[in-house]
Amino acid sequence: MPTDPLEHNRQAWDQRAREQARFTRPAKDDELKEPLKVVDPRGWLGGDITGKRVLCLASGGGRHGPLYAAAGAFVTVNDISDVQLEMDRKIAAAKRMDIQTVCAPMDKLPVADMEFDIVVHPVATCYVPDVVAVYREVARVIRPGGLYVSQHKTPTSLQADIRRSPRGYELLTPYYRKKTEPLFEVNGSLHREAGTVEFLHRWEELIGGLCRSGFVVEDLSEPYHGDRSAKPGSWGDRSEWIAPYVRIKARRTEARGEESGPRILLT
Repeated sequence: MPTDPLEHNRQAWDQRAREQARFTRPAKDDELKEPLKVVDPRGWLGGDITGKRVLCLASGGGRHGPLYAAAGAFVTVNDISDVQLEMDRKIAAAKRMDIQTVCAPMDKLPVADMEFDIVVHPVATCYVPDVVAVYREVARVIRPGGLYVSQHKTPTSLQADIRRSPRGYELLTPYYRKKTEPLFEVNGSLHREAGTVEFLHRWEELIGGLCRSGFVVEDLSEPYHGDRSAKPGSWGDRSEWIAPYVRIKARRTEARGEESGPRILLT
């Protein structure tokens, strides 16, 4: 394991951005024309975010920030990779968008308390050992009643082999692991990023930790990426067997003191 997973992942994503690898490519012009259809297909944001202060957490690369800005929000994009954030700055300048950038870890944000109305968080928590520390930081920077939409790699997907055996996709690592114990390395997978250090978070942490950090869970979805006709071992085949991602809609409670107890409201 690298002595500093944060720095290791910073360098890994810097390199991925330079190579324009998957998840480092900017939004397309046609996507910017109807941005909410791209970022909010389930309508969790209410159909209009004009004038809202939005934090795109761990979201550099010129995709998420410009899409939310095109929808009328005042956007701040956070990432540990300044190479990723440079793309956001270039697009903001070219298209005259109101986008600020913050290069910092997702669990140590140099922003004021209750700064944002909405925090959107694409898949990234797998790169930190403690997801609850991230939740607590989001609870600090979001306003009471604010919306937190996050997406995570599912624990099963992170446990399972990237290759399909005659018995299916077998689990290669235990579910109950030390928080600081990184996952086994992979190569040639679309479900995990080669060269990065990843950590598995249990459902107790992903959902329970979110509730205990001061949020009410209002909805949850598992975006479907499966394809029953896909070749065994492919992205579509594995995604048919194992949900790669979970997406969570959560609301910050009005209370700002010590948070305790689960709060789940599925609508």
